[in-house]
Amino acid sequence: MTSKEQIQQSPTAQHRKQTSLDWEADGRCYEYTAAANPHIPAIPIAVLPAALHQQGETRIIPFDLSDRLGTRYPATSPGLIASFLRIRIAETLSTQASATSQMFFVIRGSGRSRASFGTLDWSEGDLFVVPLGAELEHTASSDAALYWVSDEPLLAYLGVQPGVPRFKPTLFRRERLLAELEQVKRQPGAAERNRLGILLGNAATPQTLTLTHVLWSLLNVLPAGVTQKPHRHNSVALDLCIAAQPGTYTLIGERIDDQGRIIDPVRADWLPGAVFVTPPGLWHSHHNDTGDDAMVLPIQDAGLHTYLRTLDITFVVD
Repeated sequence: MTSKEQIQQSPTAQHRKQTSLDWEADGRCYEYTAAANPHIPAIPIAVLPAALHQQGETRIIPFDLSDRLGTRYPATSPGLIASFLRIRIAETLSTQASATSQMFFVIRGSGRSRASFGTLDWSEGDLFVVPLGAELEHTASSDAALYWVSDEPLLAYLGVQPGVPRFKPTLFRRERLLAELEQVKRQPGAAERNRLGILLGNAATPQTLTLTHVLWSLLNVLPAGVTQKPHRHNSVALDLCIAAQPGTYTLIGERIDDQGRIIDPVRADWLPGAVFVTPPGLWHSHHNDTGDDAMVLPIQDAGLHTYLRTLDITFVVD
């Protein structure tokens, strides 16, 4: 046997050959124009009805659209998962997420939440955020429902675990939120603005001015008889209707006409205590054909989009 043959058949050479084959096996090449915009399942316009948290056992009710999004893990949008928490009086429900950000809004009821960083008493209309995958025990002192959103799907997609907390547990009491809204409503020109509301920020997000470094939230008032003109953005909105009368709704569509009206829209009615999904990149306008003010709370991963400079909020031009 020649020295060349000995080298070719040595264990080292065979190992190198096998390793090279393993590394190359999963590589793919695509022609650019055919693959630059790959087909990915569209974000659906979907609803999680309030009836689910109004009756039944104490439980978590996930808004899981993974079968329509094509994910192997629960998700409402590619980056977020929304759920209802139904907690009967004097009962306790535990929650935990492998996430960097968790948001809770109290739809109704009162109670307290315990975690390693302390205990919080809450009641209807309060909103709070906690970092990382903190486990919380929620105990209701009256029949309660909470809206829970986290960025767990984003971490699942990246294949990572939460590490360093990026913000401190933060609470917004209902009284403060309503007082801030009243100040905004009294500002000159408030009625002519595209949206009438307050963005919730955090001391930890001086650049993005968002609820957390990932989550974004707007408490938006839709006054009686008002239409808020279309806008669009690149983040998915998970919209909780806090208050509305029949005849309050959102129109959603791909195009607008030269009058700034949405062409062939899909209508999503505002139903108190329900959540609906507004897909990214679509024009959407809010309409209140009733005599009472309405209120909606969208949660988005727009904190991340703002940091990446990809949010691209566009307002219709008169």
